[in-house]
Amino acid sequence: MSYIDGFVMAVPTTNKNRFVDHAKGTDLLFVELGATRVLECWGDDVPDGKVTDFRRAVQAQPDETVVFSWIEWPDKATRDAGMKKMMDDPRMDPQKNAFPFDGKRMIFGGFAPVVELKG
Repeated sequence: MSYIDGFVMAVPTTNKNRFVDHAKGTDLLFVELGATRVLECWGDDVPDGKVTDFRRAVQAQPDETVVFSWIEWPDKATRDAGMKKMMDDPRMDPQKNAFPFDGKRMIFGGFAPVVELKG
């Protein structure tokens, strides 16, 4: 079964175009390294919760938009190998390819699907 990496981050709203350009380049590298699908989703309907919510999870400021992204891999072994290569790839050097957001507030994790339905 596939393996999923999920990400939530706060991006300055004025950096939307920079984020999209950065994501296109980075996402191509994920695909090159074995990912089968990458989705970058710009927050459109992200409500404030009573206890917790996406905005609080990443300490989003009023001038930031929450972005939800995921990478689908064919399996965990491909993901582990791809991520190792990604971290060693010079195209990911933060000095040459800086994030257009505060990476310290990004939350992320790897997930093993337990239910998958297709229409």
